Amino acid sequence: MKMKNKKLLPIPKFKNEDAERAFWDKADTSLYFDWSKGKHVKFSNLKLSTETISLRVPVGLLDDIKIQANKKDVPYQSLIKVYLSGAVEADKKNKFAFAS
Repeated sequence: MKMKNKKLLPIPKFKNEDAERAFWDKADTSLYFDWSKGKHVKFSNLKLSTETISLRVPVGLLDDIKIQANKKDVPYQSLIKVYLSGAVEADKKNKFAFAS
């Protein structure tokens, strides 16, 4: 629902980041920003957080992955991440081969 000529509140000055964080944790941002004028942006230089895991897979499967990775000229760990990501997305759309 759009409001015409909505008067936005001025953003207060903060003593430090902790004070600002505490304020925005409780504040209704729609009183300070017109979100209808917001734009989608991509932060292409951000690096995703990663976590190291240990995963046991059958030797034959790992060999197959390494062969495919070699054909695609990518590290096999990167190919595993691509495969996992694709499987998760397919599962979200209920198109994953594994029945739950």
